[in-house]
Amino acid sequence: MSEPCCTCPSRRRFLTGVGTGALLASSFAMGPHAAFAFVPQGPQAPQPTSLPTARLRAFDLADVTLGEGPFLHAQRKTEAYLLALKPDRMLHNFRVNAGLPAKAPAYGGWESDPLWADINCHGHTLGHYLSACALAYRSTGDRRFKARIDHIARELAACQAASGSGLVCAFPNGPALVAAHLRGDKITGVPWYTLHKVYAGLRDATLLADSDTSRAVLLRLADWAVVASRPLSDAQFETMLDTEHGGMNEVFADLYTMTGTADYRTMAERFSHKAILAPLAKNRDHLDGLHANTQVPKIIGFQRVWEVTGKPEYRDASEFFWKTVALTRSFATGGHGDNEHFFPVADFAEHVLSPKGSETCCQHNMLKLTRALFLHDPEAGYADYYERTLYNGILASQDPDSGMATYFQGARPGYMKLYHTPENSFWCCTGTGMENHVKYRDSIYFHDDRALYVNLFVPSAVRWKDKDAVLTQVTAFPDTATTTMRWTLKRPTELTLKLRHPGWSRTAVVLVNGVETMRSTNPGRYLELVRGWRDGDAVELRLDMRAGVERSPAAPDIVAFTYGPLVMAGSFGRDGLAPGSDIIVNERKYGEYNAAPFTPPTLAGDPETIAQGMRKGDRPLEFTILAADRQPVRMVPYFRVAHERYATYWPIAPAST
Repeated sequence: MSEPCCTCPSRRRFLTGVGTGALLASSFAMGPHAAFAFVPQGPQAPQPTSLPTARLRAFDLADVTLGEGPFLHAQRKTEAYLLALKPDRMLHNFRVNAGLPAKAPAYGGWESDPLWADINCHGHTLGHYLSACALAYRSTGDRRFKARIDHIARELAACQAASGSGLVCAFPNGPALVAAHLRGDKITGVPWYTLHKVYAGLRDATLLADSDTSRAVLLRLADWAVVASRPLSDAQFETMLDTEHGGMNEVFADLYTMTGTADYRTMAERFSHKAILAPLAKNRDHLDGLHANTQVPKIIGFQRVWEVTGKPEYRDASEFFWKTVALTRSFATGGHGDNEHFFPVADFAEHVLSPKGSETCCQHNMLKLTRALFLHDPEAGYADYYERTLYNGILASQDPDSGMATYFQGARPGYMKLYHTPENSFWCCTGTGMENHVKYRDSIYFHDDRALYVNLFVPSAVRWKDKDAVLTQVTAFPDTATTTMRWTLKRPTELTLKLRHPGWSRTAVVLVNGVETMRSTNPGRYLELVRGWRDGDAVELRLDMRAGVERSPAAPDIVAFTYGPLVMAGSFGRDGLAPGSDIIVNERKYGEYNAAPFTPPTLAGDPETIAQGMRKGDRPLEFTILAADRQPVRMVPYFRVAHERYATYWPIAPAST
């Protein structure tokens, strides 16, 4: 998640044959140095006359450090989990499929449960694990992650050699099943969905960890797909895409950017599901009833395909989808959907209190899409959504004690977060959860040639190599609504510092070296400081966090309470909960846990009046509100809720007369 850097000797050797347009398009959601990762293979594509140019670039993960705070805590928990897992157990079924003896028993859940064998989910965890290790290695430089990547890549290369094919997969009868899918036979399962995770993991291992073996395995796997799918007509290919296939279009667009190989760009377009693309490109919302996380990765891919082809329909579709989902279909937390599906907005009241709302994978992928759109259109609204979902969806999804993650984050009052086990519930959200907490550095800062954008208020520092500059951010946000940034410069330098004035803050005040220099009452924009900076110059940003109410026009009497960007949750403790009842082994029983019946308190009256009546507690960001029976209800940030019952949405009763 950084800009390509041609100053790195280990990457300059890969630059051959990649056009300028492809390089400019390379700031995609998962890769630093994207255009420098591969020697081009096969016939080279003619460069389009004009390709989109991103207005902003991201910093290399290695150039951003995290300071102490909840994000670094979450990262450390995930690092520990990644290092506790055994790669050979994830490789079990890959080796078996290739005719090689397994070196360790398979993990449970999606990795060995017969139900998930039938759906072809065996092996999806390995791809996520590769991505997570690559992100962790790039972020920390810890070579233990690099060693695991290289081990997995060597094992997959051995599988390719043993089977005599570029295809590597872990689901039973994998080659035969994929061949049947390509023939158009009716199958049970989602083979391309699972394969996409392997493709993405190998891509990230190559780009973020400089893994030559991963690159070789990936190219052979990609070339297998090109050859295997070549006999399909466009209509046959489109029919195949009716089955969930992850973000295969994104991967092939990335491969094209990396290599310049014409076949990969063609595959990126072939893997772009026209039944989804066409109506979105015409600003038609046809999402009701669709499986949500089947669609979001496709849309990320549409954005990438636009970047490598310049065809406007792909960009139009991705922009409209984002506006539709983020602005009209999302809950206060930034999540969306019920039981993994989009529902009619008019039916909000029927779905908002479901225990199976806000699939964490969907939030993960919506943030990838948001980031990709922001690079081309750096509007504060994208960053506002990103912040809201990052705190209330992603950070909130991790158990702060064990590091395990949620599948759904339901809003049924009195519900509790349910976490996966370390070895027996490898859900889709277990996989994206491995990635989520080792890539927090990727969207705090961005830059163009002269300006540095500060998007998130996170204790951190960024090194801007081209300017010989370091900006260090010290903050206790969100406990306090201020942040202070300090420059470390080798020489006086004229730069523009752009600070986000969030939509949730009525005012923003900027002080430079203790002197007020700017005051804004227009939220939802960037405040520009253009000046010659000197070493040690300090900038303080003061924001205004207030209580607020979130509701859908379709259900105005069901509300969530907020404080700044945070969703505030009623905190009800553990009465009636059995020990370990929030650890779920099998998502077939997700939502069922050992708990006594629970009736949450009733809130009554005007929601705005209730919000304004929130009283501060003894700890930062803790408040109380009064229930209808005048009993106090403790309110805390949702991201801090763990191992207890909660409520994020409240049905509001009429005021008693």
